[in-house]
Amino acid sequence: MKPQICQRSAPGWSVWKLAVVLYVFAAAAVAINLFMLGLLMQAVGFSALSPVTALLAAGPLGIPAAWAAGRWARHLLDEASAG
Repeated sequence: MKPQICQRSAPGWSVWKLAVVLYVFAAAAVAINLFMLGLLMQAVGFSALSPVTALLAAGPLGIPAAWAAGRWARHLLDEASAG
């Protein structure tokens, strides 16, 4: 079955506006995941990733994560207003 694309029915909350609101949370999630990945990589011989390095890397990597979260939230808003 082909997924149905919902029409944008709730005005004012575009994907990018939602992404800006959710950026802090998405970047924090990316930072935590990078830090944990650094800890896991110690098992294969890499050095641990410091929390500061994880935070600095999460800044730019949080942008696509925030966009994905905004897209997901927009989809949920469309589903809620449609049904």
